[in-house]
Amino acid sequence: MNILLFLLTGLLAGFLAEKVTGSSMGLLANLIIGVVGAFIGGFLFGPLGLAARGLVGSLVTTTVGAIVLLLVVGFIQRKT
Repeated sequence: MNILLFLLTGLLAGFLAEKVTGSSMGLLANLIIGVVGAFIGGFLFGPLGLAARGLVGSLVTTTVGAIVLLLVVGFIQRKT
């Protein structure tokens, strides 16, 4: 059940990050971005002492990580 919740949170976070950054990608890309964003968000929030509590905290952490991922990828694409 936890893996399903993790994937659904990643999918929603990828969708929200897509809307915030103005990107347009498919469902699978949103899922991948959300899952990778979860790791990035945890990596960014950990040293700051911010811990995700509950579903909303996990969603915020994952969404912030996904937004950072999309911004970095967009920046790299513009440089090349």
